[in-house]
Amino acid sequence: MPHRIERVNSLIRQEISQLLQRQVKDPRLDNFITVTEVITTPDLKHTRVFISHLGSEAERQTTLKTLTAATGFFRRELAKILNLRYTPKLSFHEDDSIERGDRISQIIDQLIPEKRP
Repeated sequence: MPHRIERVNSLIRQEISQLLQRQVKDPRLDNFITVTEVITTPDLKHTRVFISHLGSEAERQTTLKTLTAATGFFRRELAKILNLRYTPKLSFHEDDSIERGDRISQIIDQLIPEKRP
């Protein structure tokens, strides 16, 4: 990945995190939202924002719908901060890497026999 895209990803991740903490006042969004990763296309026109949220599946879906509805707000705020010719279109996705990692760990534990003294 080119260095410029890495810098843009890092900046977008940082700014969206700060916006969620300081400026978003939606009661459907709580403080348990973490921006885990940002992936921007090489042409800098589309960005996938991965979030992690503690809570039930219904709460996670509500969070994703709320963030998707607020995409215009995030783009407008990013346009003020980023010095890019074009502000990327944002799409929010759930980051399920923690659940996948836990599942893999469980499978490994099942495959490795317990050591007996």
